[in-house]
Amino acid sequence: MSPGGLVAALEPMMRRVHGAWVGWAGQPDLDVAPFEHDGIHLIPVSLSAAEVAEYYEGFANDTIWPLYHDVIAPPQFHREWWDAYVTVNRRFAEAAVAAVGENGTVWVHDYQLQLVPQMVRELRPDVTIGYFHHIPFPAHGLYAQLPWRDQVLRGLLGADVIGFQRVQDATYFLTAVKRRLRYEVKGSHVAVPDDQGGTRTALAKAFPISIDTAPYLELAEREDIKARAIEIRESLGNPDRILLGVDRLDYTKGIRHRIKAYGELLAEGRLKVENVTLVQVASPSRERVDAYVHLRDEIELAVSRINGDTDTMGHTAIRYLHQGYPREEMVALYLAADVMLVTALRDGMNLVAKEYVATRADNRGVLVLSEFTGAADELRQAVRVNPHDIEGVKEAIMTAVEMPPAEQSKRMRSLRRRVLDNDVNAWSSSFLAALDEVHPH
Repeated sequence: MSPGGLVAALEPMMRRVHGAWVGWAGQPDLDVAPFEHDGIHLIPVSLSAAEVAEYYEGFANDTIWPLYHDVIAPPQFHREWWDAYVTVNRRFAEAAVAAVGENGTVWVHDYQLQLVPQMVRELRPDVTIGYFHHIPFPAHGLYAQLPWRDQVLRGLLGADVIGFQRVQDATYFLTAVKRRLRYEVKGSHVAVPDDQGGTRTALAKAFPISIDTAPYLELAEREDIKARAIEIRESLGNPDRILLGVDRLDYTKGIRHRIKAYGELLAEGRLKVENVTLVQVASPSRERVDAYVHLRDEIELAVSRINGDTDTMGHTAIRYLHQGYPREEMVALYLAADVMLVTALRDGMNLVAKEYVATRADNRGVLVLSEFTGAADELRQAVRVNPHDIEGVKEAIMTAVEMPPAEQSKRMRSLRRRVLDNDVNAWSSSFLAALDEVHPH
């Protein structure tokens, strides 16, 4: 079971439709036969150690990931990585094709498998194909740097419906299709040439993903979780305000910018270590990719400096936690936190922002949210911030710390309504309905 929103989103639906889940076995050179687990048919795909290095750590996470996140880190372009990407995408396509019934549906997920839709279509023109892109799609000026830009566009256009997190992402994709492939685009529809000399229609639009709110609502009401939240506050010296950051340790998340802004507020005396603590959970991520190794060193050096300059015997400026936690502990942290800081430089959606909002049945707490997250399109009552503007981040933190309870309540009620009404079930239903519309069985 992998963490994150994707599994939680699709697992109940897969069980309901008796679906098969095609995915990596999780370790290199591991061959596992297909098996049933918890009502879902699982079909593991094997990757060699070399493929994990070249396809996953290489092309997916050192070429596509930085390029699609506005080149915050420079992408690496290597032909052998691309070759590995094509090979592995074909293996996934073949596994899906072997599993899907006649006139069935294949739903492909995310940037690691952008070539799979076209490959499935070539092998099985009878099936309906959906693709959902969980990360941003870049503006054409950036996308055009990719040496295999046209192949990737054709790969994605193998799908009947191509879903994105934001309207902006869908627009960037459609612009790339027009400029690179010269296909006719009308609104969200693309006329894709077929083998018979005609065209078929593909739909590309935004379907903002969400969370399964039920477990968060249940956990937030549990007495042991509430007690744990009080315990967390006490362990931090009962500060007036607890600020919280929860991220994968990734250069797209703006952790350095957040820590810098907070450190300056302490240095200027606008915040005092006796009154405010920042808890930063930074779960380990891609630890063999160089950019991530350097990032960890930078963040840990910055945390050490701020703590060294400002800590007292009883109070710590930043409680830094480089580890992952179970959902129960995360909900306790959300309940303990007065301010949630989401300062991503670029993020497809950011489900942590929605998790925080879902747990706050007390209608207290403030969400500070980067305008460069997909969630910013929906969560309009958050305190919005440009994370590149350190002075702006400082002002947003002060606004959140000083916000009166009545205004917190007004904003949080609106945010919760949005998250609870648009949960993950609404997301998957809307995508599948669009798929049915474009390609009715």
